[in-house]
Amino acid sequence: MTTHDPELWAGFEEMSAEDVAGPVWDEPVPINPRGPLPAFPIDALPDWLGAMTAEVAEETQTPVDLAGCLALAVIGTAAGGRLTVNVRGQWSEPVNLYTAVALPPGNRKSAVFGLMTKPLLAAEQALIELTAPQRAEAAAAARIAKAAAERAEKLAANAEPDKVADLTASAVSLSDAAERAVVPVEPQLIADDITAESLTTLLAQQDGRISILSPEGEIFEIIAGRYSGGTPNMGIFLKGHAGDMARVNRQARDAQYIENPAITMGLAVQPAVLDAIGQIKGADGRGLLARFLYSKPESLVGRRNLTPQLLSPDTAATYAQNLGRLALTLAAWTETATLTLAPEADAVLLAYQRVTESRLGKGGSLATIINWASKRDGAVARMAGLLHLAAHPEDAWDRPIGAETMAAATRLGDYFTAHALDVFDAMGADPALAAAHTVLTHLRETRTTAFTKRDLFRAMPRGEFPAMRDLDPALSLLEEHGWVRQQPPPPRTGRGGRPPSPRYETHPRATPGA
Repeated sequence: MTTHDPELWAGFEEMSAEDVAGPVWDEPVPINPRGPLPAFPIDALPDWLGAMTAEVAEETQTPVDLAGCLALAVIGTAAGGRLTVNVRGQWSEPVNLYTAVALPPGNRKSAVFGLMTKPLLAAEQALIELTAPQRAEAAAAARIAKAAAERAEKLAANAEPDKVADLTASAVSLSDAAERAVVPVEPQLIADDITAESLTTLLAQQDGRISILSPEGEIFEIIAGRYSGGTPNMGIFLKGHAGDMARVNRQARDAQYIENPAITMGLAVQPAVLDAIGQIKGADGRGLLARFLYSKPESLVGRRNLTPQLLSPDTAATYAQNLGRLALTLAAWTETATLTLAPEADAVLLAYQRVTESRLGKGGSLATIINWASKRDGAVARMAGLLHLAAHPEDAWDRPIGAETMAAATRLGDYFTAHALDVFDAMGADPALAAAHTVLTHLRETRTTAFTKRDLFRAMPRGEFPAMRDLDPALSLLEEHGWVRQQPPPPRTGRGGRPPSPRYETHPRATPGA
């Protein structure tokens, strides 16, 4: 029989649970009341496109959202403004899109872009080779016209008085013909770091279409005014999304008009860049922000599978064949084709429109992003056109868009809506809230149960937290919401020296299993 030492157990009855196990945690208040964002609905894509998207995400160990958003952008690039969706009456939508995915550095964005865009670059090279004879012939004709004009000018200059008038008229005519001779440029499907002025010229050269596919967000710096003295230059980006006529002015030539410009954008940016675009002067008022489909997936860094399944050669070959065929076929078109909706598809979209409309009013769930949400139904129609094109790469233009395709597009619409709500919240949020998100995400991903302020500062990105004091607003907000708590400082021993860095504990809910 075991005996108890009275002195050892003295006072135990008066001890509380907190004395034994430490302070009890209250339930934390969510920093983001919306909860986790949905993952990209990969099954909304046609089989060959969905398979490529899933396998690229698996091999690169990146969120499927990145490859999924890029899948839409590459189909839009292949379409190249050659198709529109007639929704109802005079309402038509082109099938080009602007997508922006926010991911921190180290997420292998370039690898995903390389795999998803490779067939487009191959198609671009094939177009260059196919049009080489035509460009060579046009260049030769231009040289001949210029030489003929120069000879005619010399003849007129040295002519007898009675022949000057006729020879001058001939020289003027030949000079005008030489000036108007156009040598086609090499075909180009994809651009990257480009000024707004150069983009407008490129659109004119490429029959009104171009795509910007980039694993960086430099295009936002350009729009914000990198090359225009800090003055935002977004006009062509607005027109290139809507298909509104644009004009190119050139020296010594008449202005050129781009009737229906079609710009496609597929971008991957750092989260800070996505938050910063809300600060571009006039971006919201002029509708630039409302034109993007946003995605903010959760990074897999720190929990990636180091031996993933590799991309199947058959999947890659089918993807390259279908995407390449689309790009080459539609590049040869000179007129725009119209996609129509089957009655059932129109009914699906109409029901979706009713939901959108009911949520736009005061107090509605979309009222806070009314500019973006007002374009939501049009974006769904565009995505339906792209899904239809991918599902029928050989003859999509000869058949109507079906109800199943439209339903898949509405699922994508719901996905982008959830992410847009989060993005616009972040754009208008208190900087302390954004900083608290960053710190809490770090604590979750690293499963940090306890830390000092100094150690946390060393682990955080210096671009967001240049000095240790910049952590104070975030830590204060996290304490208020119950996600961290500061421990009492240890007793000081001796004199002098630097005081110990404040220590914190992390709520167990933030680090399950740690």
